[in-house]
Amino acid sequence: MLVLGIETSCDDTGVAVYDTEAGLKSHCLASQVELHALYGGVVPELAARDHVKLLMPLVEKALQEAEVPDGGVEGVAYTAGPGLSGALLVGASLGRALAWAWDVPALGVHHMEGHLLAPMLEDNPPQFPFVALLVSGGHTLLVDVKGIGRYQILGGTLDDAVGEAFDKTAKLLGLGYPGGPAIAKAAQSGNPERWRFPRPMTDRPGLDFSFSGLKTYVRNTVTPLELDESTIADVACAFQDAAVDTLMIKCRRALEQAGRRRLIVAGGVGANLLLRERLRAMTEENGKEVFYPRLEFCTDNGAMIAYAGCIRLAEGERQDLDFSVRPRWSLTELAPFSGAAA
Repeated sequence: MLVLGIETSCDDTGVAVYDTEAGLKSHCLASQVELHALYGGVVPELAARDHVKLLMPLVEKALQEAEVPDGGVEGVAYTAGPGLSGALLVGASLGRALAWAWDVPALGVHHMEGHLLAPMLEDNPPQFPFVALLVSGGHTLLVDVKGIGRYQILGGTLDDAVGEAFDKTAKLLGLGYPGGPAIAKAAQSGNPERWRFPRPMTDRPGLDFSFSGLKTYVRNTVTPLELDESTIADVACAFQDAAVDTLMIKCRRALEQAGRRRLIVAGGVGANLLLRERLRAMTEENGKEVFYPRLEFCTDNGAMIAYAGCIRLAEGERQDLDFSVRPRWSLTELAPFSGAAA
């Protein structure tokens, strides 16, 4: 089955074509980073307007690169949530309209299920069951995954997502947006011995996260200081070390609690090299494995939506013409996929 996938949940416009026999045939992405950097974060209305401008040309480009003939698309998958409502409606409206025009089935895909399944696009995909760490600007989740659609939330953030904490800390340091890459770059020249910031909620049982206190600790640390280049690098280094260490500690606990030997990491923060290094060391030390999507599929992309939609469409799932989007949508509400491994 050949499926067109559309992703417009936030500030990246992604389109891809996936085929159950040939695999990923094309993927195209347009980023809005420069647009939103002017405001220090994503402006929902501007994001939706940019999706309107970019989406159809990307669809045409993806179909052309995949060499899809007229009438070749057999299904359309689009992100239905969670995300920004205006941005979601752009992709959902076009996805549903194309499916109607082509007389093919359509399906709204859960954005986080797309991230969770993104490692399946690699040559060495993980086998079920596994624990998933989903980390981005809007989400920090630990999920026990028994199969596609068989999800148990082990822990989540009580306030800021880890990616949001990176963004806010970068803004405090005057490093700009997006914060993740900016913090990581500044931290490279930082002195790791100057400060040790707290590892929030690691001194108590449980798998939930909280990063707002860490952000406040950074603010209290830098307020009396003159932020020269050296100080900024040292603060960035201490913050990144604390955030990454917190994620690593919680992942180790989650693997032990769930009794799993495989960990997958997805979402934009999954591209952080220090996080990858710490998780690799932790899993090797404990006789476990860690899997990632390639770097270009850590951030939002159409390929993960095309894949997640394709496996469900091929199983017979369909979306009615009276579609809707869901800015808030729990993974646990998804229907189990009958073809998923136990």
